[in-house]
Amino acid sequence: MASLGLISPPLPSDELQSVYAQTQGVPFYNRQDWAAALKESPDELSKLPRLTKAELREHSPHNLLPTRFNLSQLVAQGIVEEESTSGTSGASVQVVFGSRWWAEQEIRALRQNPFIRKILDKTPDARRAVFTTPGCSGVSCFARWLNFEQRIIGSTLYVNQSRIPFSIPEDKLAAMAEETKQWQPSFLDVDPVHGMWFALYCERHGLTFPSLQFIISSYEFTSVVHRRIMERVFGVPVINLYGSSETGHLLIEESAGQMIPSPATAFLELCDIDAQGVGQLLVTTRTNAYLPLLRYEIGDLAAIVPNGYRIHGRVRDALRRADHSLLTTYQVDQSFQDVLGVAHYQVRQSTDGRCEVFLLPEIPGEPLDEIKVVVAERLTRLTGSPINIAVVPLIPPEDSGKFRLTTRVA
Repeated sequence: MASLGLISPPLPSDELQSVYAQTQGVPFYNRQDWAAALKESPDELSKLPRLTKAELREHSPHNLLPTRFNLSQLVAQGIVEEESTSGTSGASVQVVFGSRWWAEQEIRALRQNPFIRKILDKTPDARRAVFTTPGCSGVSCFARWLNFEQRIIGSTLYVNQSRIPFSIPEDKLAAMAEETKQWQPSFLDVDPVHGMWFALYCERHGLTFPSLQFIISSYEFTSVVHRRIMERVFGVPVINLYGSSETGHLLIEESAGQMIPSPATAFLELCDIDAQGVGQLLVTTRTNAYLPLLRYEIGDLAAIVPNGYRIHGRVRDALRRADHSLLTTYQVDQSFQDVLGVAHYQVRQSTDGRCEVFLLPEIPGEPLDEIKVVVAERLTRLTGSPINIAVVPLIPPEDSGKFRLTTRVA
């Protein structure tokens, strides 16, 4: 039977009531099932229904905006921003938040990490350079082709303007490196695939950035192969930051693989926990008055580990073992822990359990013959099904611009 486990500490009664107060005047929470549950003012969030991704997509923003607000007026006055999510877990969702909310919740999450907190205490406006797919979200990506000065907002330089990193020509990569050198960032803010590809370019040309102190990897699941390349090339720690456009940043890595929450931003639950200790993450937001989400199915799998939590990847990206149990992106990725020479990969599993594995080599044209044997043996043991491996020059992203390390196909 599925079990329930709480990630965040239980909320005190007064804080729980403040969570419930967010639902006042919100049309969605007036529907029969939610209204009945909220009327009881339960002492545990687990007694409430869940908000699904499909419901958020259908009802946001208007049915999740409290009736005391007028969205058109808020936008016209610059009080809120409207954004569309990348659609990594499905179709895009329209979200609304206060004009300063994104920056405020991000800095709260970053400061949960002691190493980053020391740096930000010393340099509050530490410069960052962003490498990610254009258009993933207006608050975190840059979708228009503009010059260097036009891509600077505050202390942030948006460097990349290409959707597929593997197709960026050498002269564009050289320009990106020159801009980064000129900007002298304290940290990089990267999609792991974009960051990895830029790192390999820098390695080929012996480029370093003395001002660099750490790398934030976000936007999608960071593979051990991505992390290894970036840390090898840049010589600074890669730190995972996890969240979404609709919830804000929820967890940040404190030590290898261990993530800690940003409790002021959201309350987290882990539900439907399986025999492996892996469950689905639910999010109750606490600071966005314009989009209050209660027990929201964010679409990710997680597990509790000693002194922290671990993200296992998207629910929809999980593969199946021969016994039909879940095989998560994290579990697959561990097969690459000591595999050298691979820059990126994708495992595609058909409905009969067979897997097609695509390996992108660090060095173009490298056959990876020995690595193919090792990976095939490991994934065969994991899945209990036949594995076919090919070395390829490019692995395309999804329509959202994100890359999927694991996926099930019809």
